[in-house]
Amino acid sequence: MVILGTALLAACYLAGIAVGEGIALLIGVKANVGGVGIAMMLLIACLHVLQKRGIYAPDMEKGVTFWAAMYIPVVVAMASTQNVIVAVRSGPIALISAAGSFAVCMLFISLINRVIERAHIASAPLAADSK
Repeated sequence: MVILGTALLAACYLAGIAVGEGIALLIGVKANVGGVGIAMMLLIACLHVLQKRGIYAPDMEKGVTFWAAMYIPVVVAMASTQNVIVAVRSGPIALISAAGSFAVCMLFISLINRVIERAHIASAPLAADSK
């Protein structure tokens, strides 16, 4: 079952990379546009559907969990292949898009925190320690 989790993640990764390449082709960029991020969103959607249908086995989670822990190193490796100097020299669009995505992330994190606080999810009491 571990191999099924890894296969699911690999399929999502390949689909995300293909979609990222397609977006890049459409907008005329010579780099993958958000392929790994799209792959992670696909993985989350697939896991949600599998859990909802009762197909997602606990053993499958081991394969997904291992590779999900590798997400940040994969993103760093992909980002290191991008030529940042050329992007910045090409015009201010790289800096504007970076600042814009940072601002959008800050807004969404703030929104999520407010929703959690209003729903009292974060302040829910933990289970009593068993003695």
